Amino acid sequence: MTDNTHATRMQKKKDVVDGRIAKATEERGVLILLKGNGKGKSSSAFGTLARSLGHGQQGAVIQFIKGRRETGEYLFFRDHPRLDWHVMGHGFTWETQDRERDIEAAQAAWKVAEGLLQDPNYHIIVFDEMSYMLKYGYLEPEPIVEALRNRPRHQSVIITGRTMAQPLQDIADTISTVQDERHAFRLGVKAQAGIEF
Repeated sequence: MTDNTHATRMQKKKDVVDGRIAKATEERGVLILLKGNGKGKSSSAFGTLARSLGHGQQGAVIQFIKGRRETGEYLFFRDHPRLDWHVMGHGFTWETQDRERDIEAAQAAWKVAEGLLQDPNYHIIVFDEMSYMLKYGYLEPEPIVEALRNRPRHQSVIITGRTMAQPLQDIADTISTVQDERHAFRLGVKAQAGIEF
């Protein structure tokens, strides 16, 4: 490819991108769903959270399943002055094996979430592993959809989990699917600090 051919192709590409940027004029928060059976959904959410905090925005996290406070993300973010962090779960359901306790934890977490979704001081909120609460029937989708629709206009929300209830997908702005092609755990590699937790 010659330099002229490359320049012509790149100019055409730039024109297309510039045209799309010019059409994107609406300013508001977005609902992002990170789903799929691959590794990296929560990591992506926390990376976006870090980006938001870097811009001076106020954030909050609710972890619906993780019941531990020694995860790397919690240890890193816990003292950030513009971030509220809530560890609300008791661990994975196959570990707790107590449906009633899990339902109570999910409902308590949702009460906190509702308050955050009504507070205009928050620019970004991460509901980590919230999708399981809908999958297992611990929470109903209708109140969640209503609260998400009625949140402050500038507020962005990220929800993570392997599966996503269709009502959430119906109102989402961005949906990304993380696929699992290979995982070290299936190769016999032990979960390790800094990678899995």
